[in-house]
Amino acid sequence: MQMKTTFFDTPILRTLLRGISLFLLKVSGWKRSGELPSENKYIIIAAPHTTNWDMPLTLMLAFAFKVKIYWLGKKSLFKFPFSTIMQWMGGIPVDRSKNNNMVEAAIELFKKTEKLILAVPPEGTRQRVRYWKTGFYHMACGANVPIATGYLDYRTKTGGFGPLIIPTGDLESDMILIQKFYSTITGKYPDQHNQADIDDRKKIKKPS
Repeated sequence: MQMKTTFFDTPILRTLLRGISLFLLKVSGWKRSGELPSENKYIIIAAPHTTNWDMPLTLMLAFAFKVKIYWLGKKSLFKFPFSTIMQWMGGIPVDRSKNNNMVEAAIELFKKTEKLILAVPPEGTRQRVRYWKTGFYHMACGANVPIATGYLDYRTKTGGFGPLIIPTGDLESDMILIQKFYSTITGKYPDQHNQADIDDRKKIKKPS
């Protein structure tokens, strides 16, 4: 994985886009909620993900919160001529067929970077899935960084941050806390969103 320069890095453009984002959020009725984590490194759970509108809303909220984020996207989104634009927006292309390599690459990226805020959609797709992918959790454990519960609630038109989760290594236990928070969040298409269920076969043991 490689991080490129993004529009968050250009002062004039950053200021302009923040103004535009605040205006669009206001006229569309969306509000910020929660506190921005103070940590320099953390993973944001980007959920629920049920529509293409989630991405522009997430970026507008990022400008509103004044937080520079990177996000993981499927490799097919980064084909010519969109590759440069997607990376300029903070995108990092990943090959979903290589989950373990993606986790390891993210961990290394965290270890060699002084500040990194990485948004990861655990559902992996806009369509309904039976289980959440647990890569975000393994990344957080391996990099020793907290997990921010980012969200977009289309029912209340609020977006932002819920509680900060410090992963213990006990996936099942920590996911109970995560499930409790997201059980109250409504995506644009609720029937395409599950409640953070995980596959029993992918649970990891708490370190001794």
